[in-house]
Amino acid sequence: MTGNMYDELRRLSPKVTGGLVRMRSETFKDEAVPAKYKILAALSIVVATKCEPCIKGYTKMAYDTGAIKNELVEFLNVAITESGCPGEQWAMLALKTYSDLDAGIKVEADICCHDEHEN
Repeated sequence: MTGNMYDELRRLSPKVTGGLVRMRSETFKDEAVPAKYKILAALSIVVATKCEPCIKGYTKMAYDTGAIKNELVEFLNVAITESGCPGEQWAMLALKTYSDLDAGIKVEADICCHDEHEN
């Protein structure tokens, strides 16, 4: 249902609803800073802001770009430092998502800005 509503909103408001997807596509390119580090930085932000779909989505993106567990943990430490005890709870979700991916377990990881609707 969420996907259908997003499609409808995107049809009614194409310039606004696709903005975050377009920004992500441009932002997370390998340039002066490799994409995986920008993705890990985004992950630390979404852990601190407590967005579950984004935590799973950015964790998967980090995994897919070759981030190793130690790199992930260091960025999660940043999130925990900036958000305290609640950050630990959300960091554990990111670590579990990474561990599941590493074990070959399929993870539903759609970032709430609907990557599948790119453009």
